[in-house]
Amino acid sequence: MYQVILASGSPRRREILEQCGISFRTEKSNAEEIITQTKPCEVVKELSLVKALEVADRVKEGDYIVLGADTIVANGDMILGKPKSEKEAEEMIAAIQGHEHSVYTGVTAVIKKNGAQKQITFYEETKVFIAAMTEEEIADYVASGESMDKAGAYAIQGLFASYVKGIEGDYYNVVGLPVCALMEHLKENGVNLKKDCRR
Repeated sequence: MYQVILASGSPRRREILEQCGISFRTEKSNAEEIITQTKPCEVVKELSLVKALEVADRVKEGDYIVLGADTIVANGDMILGKPKSEKEAEEMIAAIQGHEHSVYTGVTAVIKKNGAQKQITFYEETKVFIAAMTEEEIADYVASGESMDKAGAYAIQGLFASYVKGIEGDYYNVVGLPVCALMEHLKENGVNLKKDCRR
């Protein structure tokens, strides 16, 4: 039996694991997020690995799976992180409204069993199609406060849903954890998260 540790303070990632019936605890990573990559898919992989390893180093006993994840929004090659102000949030949404952009989530699973440790790192990409928005609609959305702790300045599962025309790929990847891909990668490495780590 593994102890599953989510190396994230994200309530969205917690909700996804809870929805899947997986028993876990959270330990937020304190790792310094230094980026050496430039491609969005490599950036999220790098950050997820740093987060997972920092938390795994703290776990001293037993068999465990530490899950680290990082999500970014990319408009072309431009990475849109969490906005630092309402003005920046409005600029981000103005940049993505009316066309498609990509959401990338990198995931790392650090698995320790019988003293041996290995790691799996992968990423998922989902294309998101946003309806055209007026300046007033953008300002009203940002004024709701929902933008401020979200990559790309929006939450697909929140008030912004009314502007999402469609997606191509995994919805849960946009929320913050591509859980189906995670399950598949773990199964390939001999771990059945649903069976071995039930709530």
